[in-house]
Amino acid sequence: MKLVTVAQMRALEAATEATGISTATLMERAGVSAGQEAWMVVNQSDQRPVLVLAGPGNNGGDGIVAARHLHEMGATVHLYLLRPRADDDPVWREGRELGVPASTAAGDPDFEQLDAMLREASCVLDAVLGTGGGRAIEGDFAAVLDRVREAQERVSKPGGPLTVIALDLPSGVDADTGTADPHTVRADMTVCFGHVKVGLYQLPARELCGEIIPIDIGIPAALSADLPYEEIDARTTRLAAPPRPLGAHKGTFGRATIAAGSLRYPGAPRLAAEACARSGAGLTALALPDVVQPLVAPSFPDAIHEPLPSAAGAMRGAEAARVLLRALPGTDALLVGPGLEHTVATEEFVRSLLAGLDGIDGLRAVVLDADALNVLAGHPATGGQGGWPDWSAVPRVLTPHPGEMARLLRCTVAEVQAHRLDRAVEYARATRSTVVLKGAGTIVAAPDGRARVSPIANPMLATGGTGDVLAGLIVGFIAQGLDPFEAASAAVYVHAECGAQVAQERGAAAGLAQDLLSVLPTVRRALDGD
Repeated sequence: MKLVTVAQMRALEAATEATGISTATLMERAGVSAGQEAWMVVNQSDQRPVLVLAGPGNNGGDGIVAARHLHEMGATVHLYLLRPRADDDPVWREGRELGVPASTAAGDPDFEQLDAMLREASCVLDAVLGTGGGRAIEGDFAAVLDRVREAQERVSKPGGPLTVIALDLPSGVDADTGTADPHTVRADMTVCFGHVKVGLYQLPARELCGEIIPIDIGIPAALSADLPYEEIDARTTRLAAPPRPLGAHKGTFGRATIAAGSLRYPGAPRLAAEACARSGAGLTALALPDVVQPLVAPSFPDAIHEPLPSAAGAMRGAEAARVLLRALPGTDALLVGPGLEHTVATEEFVRSLLAGLDGIDGLRAVVLDADALNVLAGHPATGGQGGWPDWSAVPRVLTPHPGEMARLLRCTVAEVQAHRLDRAVEYARATRSTVVLKGAGTIVAAPDGRARVSPIANPMLATGGTGDVLAGLIVGFIAQGLDPFEAASAAVYVHAECGAQVAQERGAAAGLAQDLLSVLPTVRRALDGD
């Protein structure tokens, strides 16, 4: 499913109009679809009214069409206009001619009518502000939305709870970034017209949208084909899943090497290794400090082990890198970083290792995670100035969480979180890397400007070690032949599905990273259609 920015959606609408499909037609389709969704949500035997809040723009026009459609279907509906509509407005004129009951905020200075309707209503359609609302909500708009929220939260509301359906997006949400005005009302359902807007999968918008339902309003599919952003979903992941031929052997599915671990963090490589193996990789090799290898080997006999020289419980800098480089021929994908610890020796190890990768034939990509990213953050990312992207020409995947992304960009975490998609895409382009910006609504950005966004926000994944599992999945899928962008997308999908199963079985608070591994075989099996 394609995702769009506000600018992209406006361009689509203009291109659609150029094909002969008018804006009025798109509005009619959007409003009718919203009315149908509301009709299905509201109990048809429930005679409580549906209240439609309509703003002054096109989003308000969608709401008026929805109100008219509900009225035609026999629902008890009332239209409340935040601003009067012009008498020659065709959408408003049709609603009046059909006798849709309506009132205006201007004619209700103390909001007594609105309060009375909210006490009786079963459902509110939020069509106050659409994608064009970029200013702070104030005045009558703020007062109306605040009253809706109060009615929504009222514990003893007569007749049952109030359902809120947002049209295209909850009013006050920024469709590009997911930021929200303090007066934004949380929706139980958001009906998105044409395409889901990219910001709705980012916090806080994701918590405010409820269930997100995309609605086809007739934009020609050919116009959307080249849009660069899309959702990470089951269909895309299944299509990318590497084949499993009957005549295969372990070499068919690739060899992944994981350079990771320290005495302080011996569990990180263990989690990554099992995730890699269970992703379907044929061979998984663990390159650990020699003092850590005995701690990990007994718990995972499936791995090949390459003990590396250590000092003070961690990699011994350039010497460890030289030993690993001699062992890498035959490796299809390399993961560097989980549990390394950020020390001077780690810096030497990562730099020396990356500098030698161009001489490894057949290496498809390197995944850089955790402390490997912290090493990169200490160096400029621009070419021609000794930038770290010039250390190696091997394709790479970076897997930062917001804090690591802030260090890479040399900005604040707040700046990263406020513009997650833009920052991920920009950094992927600038460093010629695939970037996996983790967090609620994980983003996978490719060097060519494409990006995929996960619709999942799951607090179960906010626990130590889950990033190691994700990194292991990515390197495992690359080893099996997927290109870095497809591998990262598939890994994010599988990781999120595992998290959902663990949260359901054990709860969001009690789930651990190792629990993801227990459900991984079931989730991975689904990719092959079994």
